Amino acid sequence: MSTENVRSVDLCEVPQAPYARRWLALGVLALVQFMLSIDSTVVNVALPSIQGDLGFQPAGLAWVMNAYSLTAGGFLLLGGRVSDLADRKRLFMIGVVLFAGASLVSGVASNPGTLVVARFAQGLGVAVVSPAALALAVLMFPDARERARAIGMWGGLAGLGGTFGVVIGGVVTSAISWRWIFLINLPIAVVVLTASVRLVPRSPVERRARIEPWGAVLGTAAMTTLVYGLLNASSHAWGGAAVLVPVVAGVVLLGAFIASQALVRDPLLPLGFFRDRTRSAANVAAILGMASFMTMFFVLTLYLQDFGHYSALRSGLAYLPFGLAMLVGIYVSTNLLPRIGIKFGVAGAFLIGAAAMLSLGQIGGSLHYAQLVLPATLCYGFAQGVIFPALRYAALHGATPSEVGLAGGVQNTTLQLGGSLGLAVLVTVALRHAGALAAGGANPQEATVDGYVLAFRIGAGVMLAAALLVLFFFEHVAAAARPGALGATRKETP
Repeated sequence: MSTENVRSVDLCEVPQAPYARRWLALGVLALVQFMLSIDSTVVNVALPSIQGDLGFQPAGLAWVMNAYSLTAGGFLLLGGRVSDLADRKRLFMIGVVLFAGASLVSGVASNPGTLVVARFAQGLGVAVVSPAALALAVLMFPDARERARAIGMWGGLAGLGGTFGVVIGGVVTSAISWRWIFLINLPIAVVVLTASVRLVPRSPVERRARIEPWGAVLGTAAMTTLVYGLLNASSHAWGGAAVLVPVVAGVVLLGAFIASQALVRDPLLPLGFFRDRTRSAANVAAILGMASFMTMFFVLTLYLQDFGHYSALRSGLAYLPFGLAMLVGIYVSTNLLPRIGIKFGVAGAFLIGAAAMLSLGQIGGSLHYAQLVLPATLCYGFAQGVIFPALRYAALHGATPSEVGLAGGVQNTTLQLGGSLGLAVLVTVALRHAGALAAGGANPQEATVDGYVLAFRIGAGVMLAAALLVLFFFEHVAAAARPGALGATRKETP
């Protein structure tokens, strides 16, 4: 974005509420992010019930998930930039209303088409709410160490929401009805909107800049097309038109988008945004971490149900220790890393995650939950609890207050891409490997286990690659108690 049209808002210009009120406001904003994260996974265990009640065809059922992921992934970048150019508080509240309205329609849907359209609208609500909420949360904390804790709590709750979505989905679907996995968002939205009016401050934004329309169209089209192609890879061959055409088109559109950003006066994504190596590495690491996370989640759930004969409810409850370990990791990340620096802490967490995935790669035809699965998931949950908050903070490294919405939009987009890549590449490769072994005469059960093992081992390699990326490209930084650019830092002694 041209500095001629938008000046950076110094943190001291943002109205500062009293200390306690700021943390209450953060709780309100984090509650929304938790709700959005839950909705990305809560539907998984409810799909069979939804299919039976609404008469979905198998191919159409995938769109209950894909519509949400596709719209959020495609529009988050645009939503991030809009949040830097508009009244963030108003935008946040509009997004909450949109998400709640779409949740209501989803919960009362009487046919497949209505539910899919409502899921598209929920994804759009995510793209509006999430960047605006993150920007509001960041700007409330001028002290860098407080800011690091706030962003850490935000990022940790986002990751935790995805984990507990499976648990909540299993419990609600089994005890009440799948419709309540959507309708439960309504009272949460009412509480958030009511509390936001009094607690969440407004932040000043210069309004002279505008979003260049072609950049917005190209950027949104590129991300939407690319995510669509990756989602198709889970059910179509990589060389097939359903995957190849949208992926190639997405890459071409992405190239056109990057070229356009170098030419226009008010770019949607200024190319200089990626000159900060810590910020850029954090976004790449987020892609790798989320790809591994989604792989572990998807494959382990299949393993529990196929070889442990777990019900949807029991599968969800099996992740409770994972969630508790993640809470411990979040505590460590938000309270310790801001003091000592994030580089070695995050790299170490990625290595712990890699070791946990390798441990899961020792599974066999008989489920040994207490002896093998539980210890591995506890270690993996702790690692991801450390990683998610720290990467949120690192993704804002050096960003000015007028870029926080964009920075949040970029990282949310990378997380969506990482999840899509995990399901499209890692999981698909593993499942097709199992199919090839079975077609070659191997025992089908053994072939399936071999496929799961391959998925876990690839996931471990991805976590190792992320650890090396952090070690080589993150700066030696820790939060300092002084205002300035977001992610204000001091150099550590090597």
